[in-house]
Order: sequence, then C-alpha cells, then structure tokens
Amino acid sequence: MDAMSFEVGIIGGGIVGMATAMALTQRGCRSLVVLEKEDRLAAHQTGNNSGVIHSGLYYKPGSLKARNCVDGREAMYRFCEEHCIAHERCGKVVVATSESEVPALDELERRGAANGLWGIRRLDAREFRDHEPHAAGIAALLVPETGIVDFVQVVEVMSRLVQEAGGEVRLNSRVLSCKTRGPNLTLTTSAGDFTCRNLINCAGLQCDRVANLCGVDPGLQIVPFRGEYYQLAAERQSLVRNLIYPVPDPRFPFLGVHFTRMIHGGVEAGPNAVLSFKREGYSRFSFSVRDALRFAGYGGFWRMAAKYGQTGVSEFRRSLSKRAFVTALQKLIPELDAGDLQRGGAGVRAQAVLPDGSLADDFRIVESDRMIHVLNAPSPAATASISIGRTIADMAVRTFGLRE
Repeated sequence: MDAMSFEVGIIGGGIVGMATAMALTQRGCRSLVVLEKEDRLAAHQTGNNSGVIHSGLYYKPGSLKARNCVDGREAMYRFCEEHCIAHERCGKVVVATSESEVPALDELERRGAANGLWGIRRLDAREFRDHEPHAAGIAALLVPETGIVDFVQVVEVMSRLVQEAGGEVRLNSRVLSCKTRGPNLTLTTSAGDFTCRNLINCAGLQCDRVANLCGVDPGLQIVPFRGEYYQLAAERQSLVRNLIYPVPDPRFPFLGVHFTRMIHGGVEAGPNAVLSFKREGYSRFSFSVRDALRFAGYGGFWRMAAKYGQTGVSEFRRSLSKRAFVTALQKLIPELDAGDLQRGGAGVRAQAVLPDGSLADDFRIVESDRMIHVLNAPSPAATASISIGRTIADMAVRTFGLRE
C-alpha cells in the first residue's frame, strides 16, 4: 500500500479513537491512520471533562457501560502507572442530603456491589464528616475506586505508542466524504484523500454525521449538552478534600453538580447540563445555525423536550444565574457563597437521542459492511477507553478479518 492507503482508517482523535488505534497496533495491525479534524488531539469531549476516573458505581449491571467502566478503570490505572502519567486513586463520596434520597443511595450501593466495587462502604453522618468536614448530608457512600487524571496526557501517550508501532496520526484532516471504490473506501478530507479497506468511526460529537457520510443510518441523533464549571477560589479549596457527588436523578444520564479536585491542582464545581446550540460550543453564546436546525428538525428532540422540559428550564436557569448555581452547590457545602466561585471552563456531551425521545443510556457500537460506528460513548467513555478500544479491536479482527 502507498503512503495514503491503509488497512484501517479511524475517524476521531479523542481518547476512544486513540485507544482503539493502540489496541489494533497491539494486535499487530500496523497499517492504520487516525484522522483528526482539529489541530490537536483530544480537542473536544476528552479534553474538556473533569478528569475523573469513574468507578462503575452508577451503571446497570451487565451493561456495556458497567463492564467496560470496571475493566477500563483498572486498565487506566495500570496504563498511568506504566507510563508515569499523573493520577491519583483518591476516592469520592456520594451524599444523600435528605431522607427522600436514601432509597436511591441504597440502589447505588446495590449496583456498586453488583458491578464488583467491593471497596464501597456506607457512611453515617459522623463518618461522612470525617471524610469531608465541610459537606452536609445525612448518609453517604465512600467509593475508594474513583480517581483523577489528565486525560489529555493519556491521549498523548497513546498517540506516541501508536506511531512508534507504525500507525499514523494525521491532524487537520476533516472527513468530507466517504466513497466505496471496489474493495476500498476513499475518504476525502481537508488534507487530501485517504484510502482504507476498513473504517472505524470514533467521531464523538460528529459521529452520527460521519455515519451518514458513510451511507449508514445511525438510528439516532446527537444532541449536544454543555456542562459549565465554576472553580473554587484558592483560599476556599480546603472546603473540598477529594470528590463530593450528589445522589443523581435516575431518569437522566447526568450526575448533577459536584465538586472535583483536579490532578494538577484546583477544585472544580459543576457541571450543569444545558442544551447547546452548537455541537462544539463551549460558550453560553455559542450558536450554529446548522446544528440548531438539525436538532430542531428531529422529532426525537421534541419528544425529549416534552418529557424533560421542566428539568431543562432549571438547567438553563443555573446557566444564566450564578446565584441558582451556587444554591445547588450549597446543598453539598452550605458555607459556600458566590464570592468563593469564579467561572471556569465547559465541556459538551455528545448525547444520543433516539427517535422516541429517550436518551440512549448505554454505549452503542454498530457494525456495518467494512465499518464500525461508535454512536454513543459519553461518560464514562474516557475511563473505559482502553476497554472500549480492546472491544472494538476484537470486533475489527472478527468483522474485518484482520490477522493478529
């Protein structure tokens, strides 16, 4: 094959795409290219999250999220240790602030045990305050498996390993079209044409569009939700020792506003979950006519809005009003006030919405002729990425007939 022709093309240079490339090279595939449309790797979901290594506490036992998160978590810790990536298995507490939340806390404890989190422990109010003296709650779960890391650094190491193994990583290579020509697929990109025999779509926020470019009906649409963060002022960071989470609303895949100590210092508070009018819009004022018209013309979006409209209004209120955001945070740390917080960054979650308006809760990976499409891989995908990459590589060996 010539320099622009490969056995496998991978679209997307986030952590799932790069973990998949790494897994394939570990299985002996050297003829592969990762195509990333930005001028750097991990530019979107991977590089704009809270850096939490999730335990696997929340997910339905037996689901792809549960299996891959638990396996991927330990693989991530090993990977970071092996490659000297800054990380910490610091643990977190999930806090019930009222009696009405205790049954949901009980369910989380059951799920955690079913998912193999044998380190979790129930804390009464006194024990909880020993762990987080400034937090409020009547009961909590201690989850020692949770940790923190810099996922951008993880992706950079993965990229280096892929290239050392003979794979290629091409930046500034936005895929514009995909055409079948005999036994090959021709990908026209902003950096020229690439030919590949097989294709893996790990495009995250653009994954449904990439599937459409490839002639595949994804059966869903990505609706972007922006998560906005505040940062604690330096003199108030002592209010948080590690990670403090609320009991989440089981109707939604979002975990609620929480406090996260960061691996390179500082404490983040958030995120909320507001509809973004641009798929890669990290500002409250970001707007794309194309993106807004796309979900406005999707029946599944309006069915979702009818189901969850009231919750959406509450999230917008927190976006627009610092006072409302602080009020939500004060349920966990009552002594916090508005002066303790300053606006931080934001991330955008690629949430897959089905035609009936339901939110796809589990990972969704679809095979088609010579293609694999990752169509729903939000959190905990970064945590689970090494396991997801291995799963996709196994699918590729089977589907594409790659020789290990």
